[in-house]
Amino acid sequence: MAPESPALALEGLNAFYGDSHVLCDVAFALQPGRVLALLGRNGAGKTTCIHSIMGLVRPRTGSVRLFGETISGLAPEAICRRGVGLVPQGRRIFPNLSVCENLQVAERRAAGGAKAWNVEAVFGRFPPLRARANQLAGSLSGGEQQMLAIGRALVSNPRVLLLDEPSEGLAPMIVHEVGETLLRLKSEGFSIVLVEQNTTLALRVADDVAILNTGRVVHAGTAADVKANPATLHANLGVV
Repeated sequence: MAPESPALALEGLNAFYGDSHVLCDVAFALQPGRVLALLGRNGAGKTTCIHSIMGLVRPRTGSVRLFGETISGLAPEAICRRGVGLVPQGRRIFPNLSVCENLQVAERRAAGGAKAWNVEAVFGRFPPLRARANQLAGSLSGGEQQMLAIGRALVSNPRVLLLDEPSEGLAPMIVHEVGETLLRLKSEGFSIVLVEQNTTLALRVADDVAILNTGRVVHAGTAADVKANPATLHANLGVV
């Protein structure tokens, strides 16, 4: 039997901002049902990598494949329709729409008979959002806005979920709740790429790790190996 394709595979990805070469031959693979933490210092290229996967930055060379299908070069909406969901850095909810409206505008039918996420399912996962369904999203707390950003990605019924700094600006108790949410999603079979400065959170939920430094992958392996060798984090992130 042929081996299962990675949920997401990047090969030789090169991306530029003008003349600045910001991703250099980036390659890593996310296996189905696993969490890959994409780590690196500020400016290492993590968000650019997420944007390149999502089609917001068009790679100059290299490929991005979703379960074996090439998606690099497609428009962001086409990539979303094929099953990639994004929780962007800074949450980027629509502040002048209600909580319910934020979810409704992103809702898409699940493909292939998969378990469907819809507005009601998100309210079941995040009860505080149900209580604020008709409230303007801009008036929510930071933690509630992050719940909404995750819920908005889920109602697009993605096969792969990209999260860019989901703990940014949140209180420690809410960061813990974000981690619990990610662990539950992993247990439900989601394939997740997690960009996160909080290495404690990242290594708590991740199965695998890729570390970027100045646009290059300088380490790739399991989260267990990284936890067992803190010198890897110290050398590449400046943390112990």
